[in-house]
Amino acid sequence: MDSSRQAATLVDRLGTWAAGGGPLYRRLADALRGLVTEGTLVAGERLPSERALAAALRISRTTVVSAYDALRTEGILDSRQGSGTRVSSSIGPVPSDGWAPGSVANPMYQNLLRDTPRVISVACLRTPALEVVEEAVREVVARDLPALMAEDTYHPRGLPVLRRALADRYTDQGLPTTPDQIVVTTGAHQAVALVAQLYLREGSPVVAEDPGFAGCLDLMRDRGARLLPVRVDDHGIDPIGVRRAIAEHSPHLIYVMPAYHNPTGTLMSASRRRELGELAARHGVPVLEDSAYTGIRAPDEPPPLAAFAPRGAEVITVDSLSKVGWAGLRLGWLRAPVEIARRLSRRKVLADLGSPLLEQMVAVRLLPRYDRLAAERSAQLVRALEHMEGMLRASMPTWRWRRPTGGAALWVRLPGVDAREFAQVALSHDVELVPGHMMSASGEDRFSEYFRLPFAYDEATSEELVWRLSRAWRELDRHGPVVDDPARLVV
Repeated sequence: MDSSRQAATLVDRLGTWAAGGGPLYRRLADALRGLVTEGTLVAGERLPSERALAAALRISRTTVVSAYDALRTEGILDSRQGSGTRVSSSIGPVPSDGWAPGSVANPMYQNLLRDTPRVISVACLRTPALEVVEEAVREVVARDLPALMAEDTYHPRGLPVLRRALADRYTDQGLPTTPDQIVVTTGAHQAVALVAQLYLREGSPVVAEDPGFAGCLDLMRDRGARLLPVRVDDHGIDPIGVRRAIAEHSPHLIYVMPAYHNPTGTLMSASRRRELGELAARHGVPVLEDSAYTGIRAPDEPPPLAAFAPRGAEVITVDSLSKVGWAGLRLGWLRAPVEIARRLSRRKVLADLGSPLLEQMVAVRLLPRYDRLAAERSAQLVRALEHMEGMLRASMPTWRWRRPTGGAALWVRLPGVDAREFAQVALSHDVELVPGHMMSASGEDRFSEYFRLPFAYDEATSEELVWRLSRAWRELDRHGPVVDDPARLVV
């Protein structure tokens, strides 16, 4: 691996390293020490050159030299002529850092584990609770608690009353469903993880949209999957690319987000859903349909992809209340053929025995009001989107994006600027971004000019966020592109 690519990989691992106080070199040294302690950097691993890391972080070379020197003094790093700087071989073995093998420890998850109050992180979507959720919680406490407290089992497949309600909802959407096709999960994330555990093993080929949602791509990578990236156009995943991937690689799974695609906000058309379902049925390839990324919703949203698939097609549909209702309501579910649902419920038992019954009863209360909930959330986010777009056009008129059909984020393209570079400058202004390469199934730099920008914020936070981004953008424009001359780098 060349030094610049090695530096870019290390930058991804460092996350919000610049946050906090004290000299900049000390903050960098502390972050690098933490990576060694956690097992992300292992004994003998080579670090990028001072010049390459300084360029990737957009700081002076002197800062990196000072950080490396401090860690050499502590015995954490070694430097030898001709072999560069490495983690000291005297560092004993430590447990894995816990991140998925092959992933970049993306900031969507890193941010959840850190306490950096000054930093505005746009790594994770924010969905504060709507009033309807509070109403449902109060109703459960007032009316359902005695019966619920009398339950003496975990219900690993989900409360029967909830599974029935979910089955009825799918049936009403044009997808006939029975309760034994439903498995309730602790959020959609767990549902995707269970499917990955069931279908994937080391080397399993998986068709995935490119770009795609980094969090779920990491779940596939954690199983050792080999991702087969297929581009996304205005109607969804490209069927020609899917057909080619099936012919050349015989994939074990197709993973898609038809409603709505994350990060582009594209709504897969009904004809594209039908075509994908027919392809999967013809070649016997299971499809994982992730429908949990909601927010703004189109008035003419088609039924789930599974409703278009021919009889016998193996489609697993995942959904959740977290994005539409409240992020703190960790309640999701999956719909699958009966035998697959049974197998997935076995994985669910191993994972946590069963999802919390209180949350499940809240979901029972919410489902009859789901359309109201979705409409309220959508209207809220339309206002937030219009506010964000207005500020971005005024502050950064050269940025480009396609207005999303749904979801809660913009897929922004910078004019000839690497988003990794901009992310480092933004970090110095206390904003954490997700550069486009982290959303790529290919692991390459095809989306190097893009980054994902959620807009689900209140007006005050949005205004502060755009103000910080505009300052970072002006600074980047003032200093120009990253070069090898340290005098032109940000200190």
